[in-house]
Amino acid sequence: MLRALSEADAAAAKGEVPVGCVVVSDADVLIGAGHNLRETAQDPTAHAEILALRDAAAQTKSWRLEGATVYVTLEPCPMCAGALVSARVRRVVYGCTDPKAGACDTLFEIGRDARLNHRFEIASGVLAGECAGRLTRFFEKLRAQGKK
Repeated sequence: MLRALSEADAAAAKGEVPVGCVVVSDADVLIGAGHNLRETAQDPTAHAEILALRDAAAQTKSWRLEGATVYVTLEPCPMCAGALVSARVRRVVYGCTDPKAGACDTLFEIGRDARLNHRFEIASGVLAGECAGRLTRFFEKLRAQGKK
């Protein structure tokens, strides 16, 4: 999770919402990393998880990331949770919940939905204070600047 927090810091340095994500193989090797780049790329799909999954797939030369654990600072949204199902990851570990878009526990339970062709383990609250703190500070700064 510390590496995911480092990715979140990289996002914030670019003026992006500070969310970071890393993908670790079942052999405990870092195989992918990413942070939010929606503003930089002007791409609505440039979430940390999507970019980290793309990086991991490129590194492993496979879209199937079976056995992998994904560490992300914020609970994945529906798009990202769906991508995690599609990538066949084994486990998702996230920091803080997302009351507006959380799709692992808060609003939906996509990773646990038995109707889908794959499910993944979920662990939440890992370094939640540090993860939430980055988001809180980022949005406080934006509001102080009069930005949305």
